[in-house]
Amino acid sequence: MNPFVSKSIFVVGIVFWLLVRIPYQQIQKQNIIVEQRKPLQEKLVRLLLLIGILFVPLIYTLSPWLNFANYRLPIWANGLGMMIVALSLWLFWRSHHDLGQNWSSTLQIREGHTLSTNGVYQNIRHPMYASVLLLCIAQALLLSNFIAGLSGFIGFSIAYATRVGQEEQMLLDTFGDEYEAYKQRTKRLIPYLF
Repeated sequence: MNPFVSKSIFVVGIVFWLLVRIPYQQIQKQNIIVEQRKPLQEKLVRLLLLIGILFVPLIYTLSPWLNFANYRLPIWANGLGMMIVALSLWLFWRSHHDLGQNWSSTLQIREGHTLSTNGVYQNIRHPMYASVLLLCIAQALLLSNFIAGLSGFIGFSIAYATRVGQEEQMLLDTFGDEYEAYKQRTKRLIPYLF
């Protein structure tokens, strides 16, 4: 596949990704927050994720600066990347939809917060992280560049390693035995495997 086409598909995917989030950010602004855990580490992790998934790929797509790190992939890899972007977008949207007012971009509990255990949350505790992982895989398949293609994995790996444990602890502190029982019957990231 033409590199311009695969780059364009990734950029369009990112645009749709951002559009999915906008209405939920508006809802989040209306929430009354009863507990928030927003240390400096949280801000740095979110920044690294933005750099890896948004800024570095945009630099690669809009300029020749990173072309020295290009690699070639077979056309089927680009096709697989397109399908994974679509799956990632669906899972990202569905995760937001199923969380509804419980969604937050940071570690916080809102007034009237409930534990989401339906929809995609029925089998997996963190489908939004799974959607980001899928996006990172698509990024590597669509952006044939060692820096731009793999930068998302770096940001995601750091975010996942530092944030998921804190998020689960906050939910355990808030929902106690209900969350513990939910943990026992679901997988953290990939249903039926991990």
